[in-house]
Amino acid sequence: MQLSITGQHLEITDSLRNYVGEKMNRFVHHFDRINAAHVVLYVEKADHLAEVAVDARGIQSHAHCEAANMYVALDEMMDKLDSQAMRHKEKTTDHHHLDGGIKTMSEKP
Repeated sequence: MQLSITGQHLEITDSLRNYVGEKMNRFVHHFDRINAAHVVLYVEKADHLAEVAVDARGIQSHAHCEAANMYVALDEMMDKLDSQAMRHKEKTTDHHHLDGGIKTMSEKP
């Protein structure tokens, strides 16, 4: 996975870069075929904003979050991204059973 982190009006420290990497590893558990992820962190007045765009095989996800602290914004952003991934997996999972689960009148339990 190619991870790029950009900061606008903000210096990306090593601890912030490691924190983003740990959070993105959580998303890798849902999708093992992630091509690229681009995280943008920026500050506007007193608000810290984080957004991510993920390009994975079969899905493109985008999440955006705003908070008073950058770490809180990253946590909430990853929660949104995780919920999107879970919804996508639920949609693509085949929920039909092989036998159909339907019994006819002639079959006895």
